[in-house]
Amino acid sequence: MDQDRLKTFSRRIFADAASTMVSGLAYLGSRNGLFKLMDGRGAMTVEDVVSASGLHASYVEEWLKGMAAAEILDYDPQHHTFSLPPEHAYFLNSEGTDHFMTGLYERVVALLGVAPQVAGFFRAGGGIRFSDYSAEFHAISDRLNRGAYELRLPTVWLDEMPAVRDKLTRGGRALDFGCGVGRPSIALAKAFPRSTFVGIDSHAGSIETAQRLAKEAGTDGRVTFLNQRIDDFSSAEPFDFISACDCVHDLEDPLGTLRKIRALLAPDGTFFVVELKVADKLEENKTPISVMFYGFSMFYCMTQSLAKGGPGLGTCFGTSNMKALMHEAGFGRFEVLGIRSPVNVFYAVGH
Repeated sequence: MDQDRLKTFSRRIFADAASTMVSGLAYLGSRNGLFKLMDGRGAMTVEDVVSASGLHASYVEEWLKGMAAAEILDYDPQHHTFSLPPEHAYFLNSEGTDHFMTGLYERVVALLGVAPQVAGFFRAGGGIRFSDYSAEFHAISDRLNRGAYELRLPTVWLDEMPAVRDKLTRGGRALDFGCGVGRPSIALAKAFPRSTFVGIDSHAGSIETAQRLAKEAGTDGRVTFLNQRIDDFSSAEPFDFISACDCVHDLEDPLGTLRKIRALLAPDGTFFVVELKVADKLEENKTPISVMFYGFSMFYCMTQSLAKGGPGLGTCFGTSNMKALMHEAGFGRFEVLGIRSPVNVFYAVGH
């Protein structure tokens, strides 16, 4: 055997295990408010952090040391102080923005909790249903995605679809399929007061949250959230704009669902699809982001589809596969939009 390759791979294993532990440590820091506490305070001793947080000294000290070893916190060995760099705080303490990333650490911890169950499915088949994930997990997903939907969908994303913007400005009809807690519809309703919006999702808990959020935002008069499957949904009028954000690859019946969406879409309407950004070829997916997505697929996306007897398309479905699927479902127009993102790809689909 190649001795250099042995050494390199052993170091890789240590690095992989360390990365997982960093996610766990970051989860603890987020849950206990330590990142927010240290933001902008400069150098702090262990005692300073303990006093300001009111948390247990031993846990705080070990957490600080672990975060310093991971270089998430800066450490001054002369004064024995810890600090959170503003460049790190930009991503860690920015909930509600389009650059909030603490949720990725939290999602890793939540997903690994189902690893023992997924291991069993390798022999038995099946999977974990969406409703079987914890309320905490659903809240993490919302925190991670909220900023993009609220800040970028009504602005940067719609800028790539001027015809859609024009229709919504004049007064159109929009449907968000797999709406979750309703952030896209609420954001659009606030930006386009002449239009009406419908969100549908089969998860009752998400719809209850969406209805509450719409009321809090003052948009409940123009946004309707329905807890039902699309197979059971009907509309007397077609929709000018239909969106499906990060959910097509999860479907239990992709072709059937997409054909129903096509039937609901106006002849000149736009079906806006947000998916995770991966290469079509496996050999081009050897990146940290792609590896992360394969993990998301195994512990969340693919297993959901398989749990319902679906094909399990998986998170890393790719643009070529998506284009073929849309054409098979009867759509003629398939455009990759020029929206820049390190993690998402955006499609405009039409009749």
